[in-house]
Amino acid sequence: MNPAFVETVIKTETGSYDIEAGVRRIGDDLLVAIWGGEKPHIGAVAVAQPRPSLKTPETTSATASVICFPGHKEDELVKGVSEVLAAVVSTKVVVTAGIHWDNLSEKGIRKVIKNSEVLVDLILKAVSSP
Repeated sequence: MNPAFVETVIKTETGSYDIEAGVRRIGDDLLVAIWGGEKPHIGAVAVAQPRPSLKTPETTSATASVICFPGHKEDELVKGVSEVLAAVVSTKVVVTAGIHWDNLSEKGIRKVIKNSEVLVDLILKAVSSP
C-alpha cells in the first residue's frame, strides 16, 4: 500500500447502476464502505485478512468472515471485495456495502456486478499509486 494514501471517495462512471466507495487507511489496514442506488444503506459487513494460498503457499490469498442483515444480498459482494483487497494489498480489510435499486432486472444485476469489479480496480489503483 502506498504509505501516502489516507482517504478517498471513488465512483464508477459507467452511466448506469454506478456505485461509490469511501476508502480509509487505518494504520496499515483498510476500511471500505460501498453504497449506491436509490436507497444506500448497510446491508452486509466482511472482514478479511491475507494468508498463504492453500493451493500454492507462495501466493497470497485471503480469508473473510461475513455478517449480513436479514433480507439483504450484499454478502457475496463484501466477501469478494474484502478478499481481493486483503490478498492484493496484503493487509486486513473491513468492507461494508448497501446497494439498492427498486425492481432491478437481471441485466441491471449484471451491470452492478461489473461496476463492483471496476470499483475494486479503482480502489486498488488509489491505494497503490504514489
